[in-house]
Amino acid sequence: MKNFIHPDFLLEGETAREIYHEFAENQPIIDFHCHLSPQLIAEDHNFDNLGQVWLEGDHYKWRAMRTNGVDEEFCTGSPDFYQKFIKWAETVPHTVGNPLYHWTHLELARYFNIFDLLNPKTADTIYHDASEMLRHKDFSIKSILNKMNVEVIGTTDDPADSLKHHASLKDFHVKVRPTWRPDNLIKTDDPTVFNSYIQKLEKAAGKSINSYADLLSVLDERHAYFDKMGCRASDHGLDRMYWTDDAGIDPEKAFKKLRVGKKLTETETEGYRFALMQELCKLNHKRGWVQQFHLGAMRNNNTRLFKKLGPDTGFDSIGQPQDSFKLSRFLDSLDTNNQLTKTILYNLNPADNETFVTMIGNFQDGSVPGKMQYGAAWWFLDQKVGMEKHLNDLSVLGLLSRFVGMVTDSRSFLSFPRHEYFRRIACNHIGKEVDKGVIPNDKEILKNLVEGISYKNAKEYFGF
Repeated sequence: MKNFIHPDFLLEGETAREIYHEFAENQPIIDFHCHLSPQLIAEDHNFDNLGQVWLEGDHYKWRAMRTNGVDEEFCTGSPDFYQKFIKWAETVPHTVGNPLYHWTHLELARYFNIFDLLNPKTADTIYHDASEMLRHKDFSIKSILNKMNVEVIGTTDDPADSLKHHASLKDFHVKVRPTWRPDNLIKTDDPTVFNSYIQKLEKAAGKSINSYADLLSVLDERHAYFDKMGCRASDHGLDRMYWTDDAGIDPEKAFKKLRVGKKLTETETEGYRFALMQELCKLNHKRGWVQQFHLGAMRNNNTRLFKKLGPDTGFDSIGQPQDSFKLSRFLDSLDTNNQLTKTILYNLNPADNETFVTMIGNFQDGSVPGKMQYGAAWWFLDQKVGMEKHLNDLSVLGLLSRFVGMVTDSRSFLSFPRHEYFRRIACNHIGKEVDKGVIPNDKEILKNLVEGISYKNAKEYFGF
């Protein structure tokens, strides 16, 4: 019987199979947005077991386990990783139709050469076989990166981070690049938390921050330091884009109000966030970085479990469609002064697909191919149906051939087969269009298209 994961997995026609195996399969991986730990890379860490590498911090799996009736103790609690893994193995057969089922079996196949389906009957053998491999020196993190043909990793790093682990990796042949993520600066709802973060930033900068002007000066210095350390991109995880045309908005006044522990009004909040985001984007333009906006997550919906477990534990969902007017005005406010750098927009609500694709077209300026990018299908859209809709919408309303491709957006070192998953889905989509006569069966066109979205476009766009 054919293995579930086989050479032509997800490739439905001869054209799809041909273009995948010839043009996509062996391309290196540029994972320009993820949440991997640079410390673990620098230490060349070995994981102790499969439960640890799969279930520690993976809120995708935790959501599925909870839905399957697994007690919270086996997600975030004290049982050992073997016990947690057994509960995950019990859940996996129920994830059929969910990308977790595909990812799980791709990871077993690509890292461990295990092609058995994971279920309660196979769980013990798979756990012990894979765990034994993980403890071997050939399965250290750097070895894993080599095995998966990874060329570049873009981590996610706060402006207050020292980047000492990136510094220790400067001679590692896999480029581990920091990514500037200044989201804590716009989290103003709780002045106590905000001021605690400002103190952390002061310590990193070695300077006091007593005014908005001081803040901008420190951010410019930290931005320059990140640039020196090889950073070429920023990332901003926002619920929405901020904008106001109120000429009376005073970010200096708002900042000082926060510093004395007072809450901002709704109008002051919008004005401060808009003004600061503008300044951050101007820094990105100043140093020629790519800026990424992940828009539309509604976070921490479950108050009881957020108080118990904290953020990023699996209680986020898709938010309302974006305010296209504010998105337009924010981008235009930068473009008006020719300070809009290369930009990638990611949406979480599928209702925003066409809005985002047409929005990037408003600000293409001919300076570079695909200056404005429609980012890869993200988070809840990072699955077969979501990717296919993304590819189709970008094809008909933009230029698919200029797309910079996939990211893992993951905290797991076993997530790199998601690039393979994307490439297979993309080649299947393109192959079916060729078979229908919508795209010509021209080898040069197909080669440029597939190699571009698999690897080459990202390499050129980020200047890696």
